Amino acid sequence: MSSRRSLTTRLAATGALALSFGLALSACSGGLASGGDSGDSGEGAIKIGMLAPFSGQEAAFGDYMKFGAQLAINEINDDGGIDGRDLELVTEDDGCDPTAAVAAANKLVTAGVKGSVGGYCSGATLPTLPVFADAEVPMVIPAANSNQLVGQGAFMINGTGAQQASAAVAYMKKVGAKNVAIIDDNTDYSVDLADSVADQADGFKVAKRESVNPDEKDFSANVNSVLGSNPDFVVWTGYYQAGGLLVNQLRGAGYDGPILVGDGSVDAQLAAIAGPDSIKDVVGTFTKTPDMLEGGEAWIADYEKVSDGAAPGPYSIQSYEAVKTIAEAFTEAGGTDYDAVVKALKGLDGFPLLTGDLTFADDGSREGGGFVIVEPTGDDGAFVLKDALED
Repeated sequence: MSSRRSLTTRLAATGALALSFGLALSACSGGLASGGDSGDSGEGAIKIGMLAPFSGQEAAFGDYMKFGAQLAINEINDDGGIDGRDLELVTEDDGCDPTAAVAAANKLVTAGVKGSVGGYCSGATLPTLPVFADAEVPMVIPAANSNQLVGQGAFMINGTGAQQASAAVAYMKKVGAKNVAIIDDNTDYSVDLADSVADQADGFKVAKRESVNPDEKDFSANVNSVLGSNPDFVVWTGYYQAGGLLVNQLRGAGYDGPILVGDGSVDAQLAAIAGPDSIKDVVGTFTKTPDMLEGGEAWIADYEKVSDGAAPGPYSIQSYEAVKTIAEAFTEAGGTDYDAVVKALKGLDGFPLLTGDLTFADDGSREGGGFVIVEPTGDDGAFVLKDALED
């Protein structure tokens, strides 16, 4: 069997895993309802759960997300909470792994969370959807943005893969790309984004589709295959660890054209891994970061008070906004009743956030998406705004 299974097959497999794991846990504990808080007394703190990677290759993003969420919670609690009740953040490590994510989601349900504001890796977020849905825990997802999450009952702060691909295609057209190679890392998120770019190709030819094994270090076979198609533009849709190595090896093999990376590689570590010479003419697709926003400096200062001086990173502000969003829904719903909170989320229309006014489409995606083009020319390879795609 090919090592690259279709997204549908992989999604079915993770869904089956989630179901079997949930049944096993139920058999051991007498069911989630018997072990957790199935109701809400209307007293005490309202617990909000966050699944994020606090271990593994993506562990840095877990802290970025946690501190962003905690800043929002601190602000809400300082302002009187939700009808006098404080919010409390409960985190669990999903390690960007589907099996670990299902176990972690069940822990949050058992802990009695009334909302979920986590989700970084799409492949780990997808199998948690039925866990939270069955427990009637509304989901506001700050980062994960696979098209497979759309229309599944969750609400997405980040733009979708299709919206991100649209920004990438607009930029490629703008710079005159003609022969494009697209490389993914075989993860759900990466393949989904690569497919979306290919599907939306306009004005250029997709000369090559290539998939790498992100656990490997030597991508010479992939690089040679890509360069054999004579691309004038390369798109990488995977995460930054493999991405940095790939960029370095593409440059080492003689490719000196532009490279666009997806939001999973928009991190200063991409430049650290690729090297200062290799990172030239690299851009990425991302939603605006705090330094690009009006009032961003003040927000960064507040974040650093929560994080003991650590600077915010990718998805810090989206996690902050996920908490603000679900808190607004609790307020509009007059409590934590699942149906009322979901109705309130669906009814948000132009809810003001730092990254722009928020309205959810009928399928739970964020209208507009908000993607821009960034480049790693900031301090220590940080990505900064290059093109807002406004013309």
